[in-house]
Amino acid sequence: MDHEEDIKIFEISGKLDRMADGIDVVREKQEEMADNISKIKSAIYNPDQGLYARIKELEQWKETHSRIMWLVITSLAGLSTATIWRFMNDAIG
Repeated sequence: MDHEEDIKIFEISGKLDRMADGIDVVREKQEEMADNISKIKSAIYNPDQGLYARIKELEQWKETHSRIMWLVITSLAGLSTATIWRFMNDAIG
């Protein structure tokens, strides 16, 4: 019976070693995931080059260029109207 108990203890020891190895692998993967998450957060929230900063710059660019386009379109419409009005006055008078 002593021999059977030694075998069982040896089996349990081997299983515990494999479980400890598995825990080490999980710990390494968890540290890797934490590092990756940290990099993702930096890429998104970085105030100078992050995703939110780039989106904010694009929104500001869009707003500025939208105002310029309305100014150009309004000016062209006014110039066209003035030119047509002048041609009509010249043709009549």
